[in-house]
Amino acid sequence: MIHKFFVAFIPIFVAIDPIGLVAVFMGLAGSASREQRQREAYVGIFTALCVAVGFVFLGKIIFVALGITVADFQVAGGLILLGLAGRELLNLAPADRAPTDDFGVVPLGMPLIAGPALLTALLILVDTIGLVFTLVSLLINLALVAIAFWNADRVARWMGRQGLRGVSKIVALLLAAIAVSLIRRGWQTAGV
Repeated sequence: MIHKFFVAFIPIFVAIDPIGLVAVFMGLAGSASREQRQREAYVGIFTALCVAVGFVFLGKIIFVALGITVADFQVAGGLILLGLAGRELLNLAPADRAPTDDFGVVPLGMPLIAGPALLTALLILVDTIGLVFTLVSLLINLALVAIAFWNADRVARWMGRQGLRGVSKIVALLLAAIAVSLIRRGWQTAGV
């Protein structure tokens, strides 16, 4: 039982990357007050929860309607994740992101928290581990994101800018490995 939980928890943790999100969160917040940051954090986490749970229950229906398979989604999701991880590892992130006071739904909730990595992981975990373990792991990971956001000032001071960057790079490397694994499994499932 504990093994199943960790098998579901770890990919979701890596996909969400709560520590790496702290740096992005602080960058998006700019000069917003602490209250405004907390309000946007709540909106972002709630948005991510709604998108993720909606995708867990409607993802397969959407697949049938579009005529795609889980293997197709694994390959496509893996390629997107590989691109995102490569962008992070190679410092190719867009420089035109200006700080704003209205960032909770987009980009924080979707696609930063509930992005392609999380949605792909959720869909695969529901099939392999089960709905209950997947949803419990999602909720615990979102709680960790909330804790990280509420303590973003402390985390940023404690780890420093370089520390946050280093953790973010390690998580990006793990994300790249998960992406390659998704692509490989998708190809094997499709029989290519």
